[in-house]
Amino acid sequence: QVQLVESGGGLVQAGGSLRLSCAAAGSIFSINRMGWYRQAPGMQRELVATITRGGSPNYADSVKGRFTISRDNAKNTVYLQMNSLKPDDTAVYYCNVLIAPGYPELWGQGTLVTVSS
Repeated sequence: QVQLVESGGGLVQAGGSLRLSCAAAGSIFSINRMGWYRQAPGMQRELVATITRGGSPNYADSVKGRFTISRDNAKNTVYLQMNSLKPDDTAVYYCNVLIAPGYPELWGQGTLVTVSS
């Protein structure tokens, strides 16, 4: 059984930075895609960024140029470096993992990011 453990959320002022981490623990040989989604109050969950095993990233337009996704395959860990944070970035951020096509996607428990103006 695979578990996702997230860390790094918190309260930050607008313009500040935070770094989120998500480690996948369990019997894992490799992970196809890792990523982050977020859900603001009253809103639907939305894509923030994903990254393939080979390191190719994909970003939502709203975070391009401000957020950077990366991963450490040896540690089965994905990171999200968030810079120039805005109040609109306030949300619960969820780690998302796809071990292989055809497998169910896995979700972390969520970590709250609050950006004050």
